Amino acid sequence: MMETVFELSQARKSFGAVHALSSIDLQIARGERVALIGASGSGKTTLLRLFGAQLAPDRGEVRVLGCNPLVLGERKLRELRSRLGYLPQDLGLVPNLRVLQNVVAGRCGRRSILGSLRDLILPAVGVRRRIYELLERVGIAEKMYDRADTLSGGQQQRVAVARALFQEPAVILADEPVSAVDPARARDVLELLTRLSEEEGLTLLVSMHQLDLAREFFPRLVGLKHGNVHFDGKPSELGSEGLSALFDLGDKAVVL
Repeated sequence: MMETVFELSQARKSFGAVHALSSIDLQIARGERVALIGASGSGKTTLLRLFGAQLAPDRGEVRVLGCNPLVLGERKLRELRSRLGYLPQDLGLVPNLRVLQNVVAGRCGRRSILGSLRDLILPAVGVRRRIYELLERVGIAEKMYDRADTLSGGQQQRVAVARALFQEPAVILADEPVSAVDPARARDVLELLTRLSEEEGLTLLVSMHQLDLAREFFPRLVGLKHGNVHFDGKPSELGSEGLSALFDLGDKAVVL
């Protein structure tokens, strides 16, 4: 039986009068590659943040890597988050820091404040070597000492991926990583994420709205609508009727 990495049981989350998630039950097994699909406001980002131990459900239970984040103390919660490579939609890079420093920041959750400052100001030789190797793997090793704000959007995405990998995570969570890029770059980003997750044996959970790419790169799709799971299965099992219901397309043509 495969180990469960994420589990939601009757999980609800609201922001004021807005019900972001409504009594969701969901399990993600170790090593799975899963795309969360759905229209804007369907609950994809809220779900990712619950799995990233950044939010707590109003009701129900969430388990992350076998732990209930709600019962953890500050140190244990920080350790849990350090095992989750999170790529926010805005990437979360510090513009005026070099690529090296941005990647180092990925492991701050596992270090003391003094150790983190030392790594940021003067990384050890071994740390610099490891970061160079990661940047090689994502294709931008030559940018190691460049400032983040001098890079292209695609290069900044690769820095964010390298930062997540530097954490040595068990999971990568990516929130709409290809929402603001052209189709060619979107494909490159997803090829990179799926290749690295396979090489490292990582669970990969990505929110996105590009259905063609979700079908191509992910063996499992979870479709959200109004905070509920309306589909959970293989891409081949999601037909025109299911897509129309998921995205409120009505009688509009659906391209599969």
